[in-house]
Amino acid sequence: MGSTEEIDNILSHPQSLSSFEMGRDDVNVLCTHGKITLWFGRQVPYVVIGQVLIGISSVDASSVHEYNIVCPFKEITDYESHGYVLVSYAKTDHMYKTTFNVPFSSKTALLHFAESISKKLKDKNINIDIYWTGDDADIVLLYEKLSNIDGWKLKQAKYKDDGKDK
Repeated sequence: MGSTEEIDNILSHPQSLSSFEMGRDDVNVLCTHGKITLWFGRQVPYVVIGQVLIGISSVDASSVHEYNIVCPFKEITDYESHGYVLVSYAKTDHMYKTTFNVPFSSKTALLHFAESISKKLKDKNINIDIYWTGDDADIVLLYEKLSNIDGWKLKQAKYKDDGKDK
């Protein structure tokens, strides 16, 4: 769990955060301004996937994940019915190459996204990029929200270099 002292040290640092890494053995969250990179290990419980996604949503509901998939045309409407937003599609042979945005403002989309992550984890670990408008304060807020997850810890905080050799 994040201590108040850790948070105060991060907020009082003279430089802005370059990156902030947090998590536990089966999940890693790397935050920068503009992007969050998630790594989920195969053994991560479904509830932790949900806690991470909801935590991100509660800090920045405008966050999105760009989801690319090749599927039959009929499945495009299935994804849309789960809250995904179709960005583009192109016909390739008998399938469609699609790009959807998974909006973190939609609980329906987040639930479906969490389920798809859980299914993919049966085969392998996965990495996911999420785009957000987070700044230092949002990163710390996300850390505070996620620090309620068992075993959650700060792994590394890097700050922007002021240009001087250290």
